[in-house]
Amino acid sequence: MTQANDTIRVLIPLKVRKKNGRPKLLPPVDYRPSEDRTPDPHFLRAIGRAWSWRRRMEAGEFATVHDLAKAVDLAERHVSRQLRLAYLSPAVLKRLTCGRESPAVSLMSLVEATAAPWPEQANKVFG
Repeated sequence: MTQANDTIRVLIPLKVRKKNGRPKLLPPVDYRPSEDRTPDPHFLRAIGRAWSWRRRMEAGEFATVHDLAKAVDLAERHVSRQLRLAYLSPAVLKRLTCGRESPAVSLMSLVEATAAPWPEQANKVFG
């Protein structure tokens, strides 16, 4: 039997917020990503896919985003959003892939950052 003195209590300072009706866990303000600083595979996969799609469209394999979406069996809206990642500034791409920096935004916010001019993208992505 364990005694009341034997209990170990672990406190993890997370905040729970609702976003689009779903709970989302937020890390503490002073949270630092892991020290290994490996690139997020989800970001790398999305960027690689976007560049692949861009090359295929520029090569003339597909005339429209609609044709590309049908070929890769994804929603046209998803493909058009993800395709924007192929237009990130070279400085941001270098920091994401080679610099081993974690972006301070979600993948969706990264897509939205592509609308900004290249000099402003780094501030939007890395904070």
